[in-house]
Amino acid sequence: MKKLIASILVLIVLGVQSAVFAKPAKRIYFKKGATKAVVTGTMNGYKSKDTYVLRVREGQTLKVDSNRSVTLAVVDPSGEDVMDRDLSCNGRAEISPTVAGDYKIIVVECMKADPWRGSYKLNVSVK
Repeated sequence: MKKLIASILVLIVLGVQSAVFAKPAKRIYFKKGATKAVVTGTMNGYKSKDTYVLRVREGQTLKVDSNRSVTLAVVDPSGEDVMDRDLSCNGRAEISPTVAGDYKIIVVECMKADPWRGSYKLNVSVK
């Protein structure tokens, strides 16, 4: 019984640590009058994940691409994944037309490519 309680406590502590140490989402801002922005991030392996948030207006076109082998997921303001997936790494996305609100862009290392560690750049445009 003591082992069971100890095991449960360890799982709770590990769960809390993973929630505490998760990277917060980074908001993407455009300079005044700009329609493009470049954001950088770092991947440390297949378990790395970065999340970005971008506010768009209704009827715009959102384009995202990367200079490295990453897999993107784009989630609309209602929480629905709006990516049109194929069998590639999905390192590019184009959403048109958009609905008004905050879109989440989730970046993970592509598991179909060779593993890598280091920085990446995301080119984000909204027109």
